[in-house]
Amino acid sequence: MNASPSEDRSVAVIGGGITGLAAAHRLVERDAGLRVTLFEGGERLGGVLQTIHRDGFLIEQSADNFITDPAWGVELCRRIGFDDQLIPTTTQQRGALVVHRGRLERVPAGFMLMAPARLWPLLTTPVLSPWGKLRLLGEAFVPRRLEGDDESLGSFARRRLGREVFERIVQPLVGGIYTADPEKLSLRATLPRFLDMEQRFGSLVRGARRQNGSAESNEPANAAGGARYGMFVAPRDGLSSLVDTIAARLPSSTIRLNSPVRHIKPLDGGSWHVELGGAASGASQEFAALIVATPAPVASRLCQDFDAALAMELCRIQYAGTAIVTLAFRREQIAHALDGFGFVVPAVEKRRILAGSFASVKFAGRAPDNAVLVRVFVGGACQSELLDLPDDQLQSLAVEELRPLIGASGEPLFCNVTRWSGAMPQYHLGHCELVGRIEKAAAGWSNFALAGNAYHGVGIPNCIHSGETAADRVVAELAGGAVVS
Repeated sequence: MNASPSEDRSVAVIGGGITGLAAAHRLVERDAGLRVTLFEGGERLGGVLQTIHRDGFLIEQSADNFITDPAWGVELCRRIGFDDQLIPTTTQQRGALVVHRGRLERVPAGFMLMAPARLWPLLTTPVLSPWGKLRLLGEAFVPRRLEGDDESLGSFARRRLGREVFERIVQPLVGGIYTADPEKLSLRATLPRFLDMEQRFGSLVRGARRQNGSAESNEPANAAGGARYGMFVAPRDGLSSLVDTIAARLPSSTIRLNSPVRHIKPLDGGSWHVELGGAASGASQEFAALIVATPAPVASRLCQDFDAALAMELCRIQYAGTAIVTLAFRREQIAHALDGFGFVVPAVEKRRILAGSFASVKFAGRAPDNAVLVRVFVGGACQSELLDLPDDQLQSLAVEELRPLIGASGEPLFCNVTRWSGAMPQYHLGHCELVGRIEKAAAGWSNFALAGNAYHGVGIPNCIHSGETAADRVVAELAGGAVVS
């Protein structure tokens, strides 16, 4: 079946994850006259975001929260009337733990990924040796690096803070976010504020203290363990409820599930031809504009037929995967106080897990009374071979790793294993320049935009912003206005 764009103008969005949903909603929000069609190849929306309810437990299959700054996520929630469903982290037990010589220790209070805003907790922590602490005190005397080539996160952290602080604190904290190899990870693409801090203040210690208040007594109470935990929120009923709410705000004819897109191509006049695969193989439709909100490899495949250079650049973005092993226990099975929201594992500890999250401690309503829900992360860029283990071996691995760390005894009440192979884009050295080339090439096509977590940030707010920015772009172009990049 072939159709031509109607008088009211039409836009196709490819990809039904949070990025594509945000793009589709923004299109309708900006121009109610647009006819929007969202194509999702699978049987459900949300991409990696999926919530399971089981026996009184709330299990997130991937991310379980998002940050409020930048505010792109909470602003969308407000516009769809969902903000009253957001709950903050619990006020007790805020902070993070880190594995040190086989034991869980607290991440020094005020340590924000790479910027130590409080010196006393660092000087008294058992996580660092006297030499490591002395090297950290010398950070203020490390000269600024002259502007030049992109620098890896590992190189930057060692240069400024010393090898021990990098290996024992920075690497595990950052690894818990990006599941990446820090020797390949671009600091400019992931955490540019620390580059800015070095240039502005000449020191991360000095910069963090000035930005957060020089007196330790003024340090916010929740600025402990690498993050200000009061800035994180989650939907009361899980992230699937946010996905469902966005979808419900779209016109009923918008969403087409089980509709994988096989080919796209530009047509004369700036419109786009979309051909489906799967059960609808061969069906095609024309649209006035197109947004591709898929992972970069999928976008590359779709672009191959009409822009081989753009497809090649998209292929350069590499991906890593992770498995999440979610375990439920009775509280009496856990000897540890669980006095934190979870723990991270330095690579130098030579363990088979990346991190653990105490989901039922972090947010209310995640487990019944007297029960504990723990999420264990396995794999990542540096232990990718573990993703090939069968589910029962991943469960055994997670339980074996937890026993000495949190004193877990007996068998879990149940286990849920989720695998996300190739789901996390790796912002390697040169990523900013690569994205610049991709966006320049994409801008050469009329009524076309790319969106997703492969370009300017991996968090939920970044995905929402990417989708909305793509929508704003095509709305402006369809209206004949100037496009602001």
